[in-house]
Amino acid sequence: MASNQPFSQRLYSLVHFFQDGQYYQQLVKLAGPIAAQQVIVALLNMVGMVMVGQKGDTAIAAVGLAGQVFFLLNLLLFGLGSGSAIFTAQLWGRGDIRQLRKVLGLCLEISLMVSLLFFALSEIFPAQILRIYTLDERVIALGGDYLRTFAWSFLFFTITYIYSIVLRTTGEVRLPMFVSVAALVLNTFLSYGLIFGAAGLPAMGVHGSALAVLISRACESSALLALAYIKRSPIAASLKELLTFDFRFVSAVIGPVAPVALNEFLWSLGTSAYSVVYARMGTGSIAAIGMISTIDNLAFAIINGVSAATSILVGNRIGSGEEKLAFQYAGRGLGVGAAAGLTLGGASLLAAGHILDLFKVSAIVLQDARTILIFFGIFLWVRSMNSIMVVGVLRAGGDTRFCLFLDGMIIWIIGVPSAVMGAFLFHFPVYWVYLLAMSEEITKWILGLPRYFSHRWIHNLARMVSAD
Repeated sequence: MASNQPFSQRLYSLVHFFQDGQYYQQLVKLAGPIAAQQVIVALLNMVGMVMVGQKGDTAIAAVGLAGQVFFLLNLLLFGLGSGSAIFTAQLWGRGDIRQLRKVLGLCLEISLMVSLLFFALSEIFPAQILRIYTLDERVIALGGDYLRTFAWSFLFFTITYIYSIVLRTTGEVRLPMFVSVAALVLNTFLSYGLIFGAAGLPAMGVHGSALAVLISRACESSALLALAYIKRSPIAASLKELLTFDFRFVSAVIGPVAPVALNEFLWSLGTSAYSVVYARMGTGSIAAIGMISTIDNLAFAIINGVSAATSILVGNRIGSGEEKLAFQYAGRGLGVGAAAGLTLGGASLLAAGHILDLFKVSAIVLQDARTILIFFGIFLWVRSMNSIMVVGVLRAGGDTRFCLFLDGMIIWIIGVPSAVMGAFLFHFPVYWVYLLAMSEEITKWILGLPRYFSHRWIHNLARMVSAD
């Protein structure tokens, strides 16, 4: 829109830009099941955290810090999966299923190798890993016991995750939703029984929660693979299709995917560094952050649905050669993300008291969590737009190198140093340190929007590996 246009005309153009019934139908069709799945996952995870929270501050801190290992793995898998999804979304738009399955196979092999590494480290060095985050020996002992059992679920989760993320790029979003929801319902019932000794199950405390996760993840992986192959879905590849690729194909895929994986690795390390800062501030601080993370996961369940749907729509359009429409879809996704962030931020503030009062923690931890939640609600719309910008727009367009800078490096240049100075130089309370960490999000928002408007993020990667 030209800058010399009257305000009324610019406003009309903006309103007209967001008036596209067909786009919103596609968005809801894709984002609805993804968001519903993640909302249910977040709710059930919150229930699990509340159940663990009945055991006190130490239990919450132990499970939260042990979960940091899975958090790092999850983000690395997300980097590999979403990097590969750039290709599979565009290849699906191009109609090249054979090459789509080859990308799936390559991504699965690399992801399983990464998962095996995390599994081995968790089994051999659980206490040493947790000691990075905290010096509280009670937390280390309890968290190490949890981690040794929990780590067995990594391999099952990896298979489920990679197959699901590729399946979604083909427009099939219901199957992963139903399977994951069923698995998490199972996990919730098992957690209750194994933590408290209900329904004839032994009372195992925090260790019971880890065992429940393992059983449910194994069932989830088995069910997804069985149903995908029975339905002969696009991801129902033969072993030959999964394992056959040449050097040219591998280099073409790894080139754009590697920056995404490095991006997620750096970002996950940065986020983990935040956890180290909070944990070194005291068990109460990490417990307060752990409580907020349950609300954060719930809010981002919906935002991640919009982000994933935007990525699919944008990637499909680029793959089919409709670059102008891809740009429009990306812009509408950013607008929807901002609106969702504002709405969810406000809702989080209104529901704060009811949610946080479910945790049996000390009064000071509860007060810190309430203050952090205010900052969370204020900045959620910025974080929402950033998430959609990185995953749904720039990454979907193949602009992985700029994403590496925006998402993987800004956290280390701006966010982590600000949090470290706030905690250990100025000795601020945990809620002010959390606010300083938000400087990362503001910087990403300022740098990301001009990149979108430049159009330089649009790259048709499907042509590089297509069989045509």
